[in-house]
Amino acid sequence: MSINPDLQGRSYPAAEVYDVGREKIREFAKAVKASNPAHFDVEAAKALGHSDLVAPPTFAIIVAQRADAQLVQDPESGIDFSRVVHADQRFTHHRPIVAGDRLVAELHVDGVRAMGGGAMITTRSEISTEAGEKVATTTSSILVRGEGQ
Repeated sequence: MSINPDLQGRSYPAAEVYDVGREKIREFAKAVKASNPAHFDVEAAKALGHSDLVAPPTFAIIVAQRADAQLVQDPESGIDFSRVVHADQRFTHHRPIVAGDRLVAELHVDGVRAMGGGAMITTRSEISTEAGEKVATTTSSILVRGEGQ
């Protein structure tokens, strides 16, 4: 099955809420070797003016990937995940992610471009709190390799 060119312009609504917890922030910070004390110590985060632990900037990928999964799992997309190569990822933060946030992400397919037997798909996840406060925007590009590539 080939990539559905009609994906461009499609949006996937925010799905389940992601509860940002202290231990998730600490685990992620350790995994990405982020060493700022505000990722591990509540008092250090509060000293910087935050209400709780602050997530490393790339923590937003966790929420964005949940939104991306809706596209990949959409039977109309034509995406075979075994053929996906991650090409690009960008983050724009509107405010820091902190422990206690309840986040949702709405996914937008901004571009679908045929490339040989495959396609480059560009998506944008608008991450916000459950109450609607904008937190981050992530932009991602994936290359879906065609058959025989």
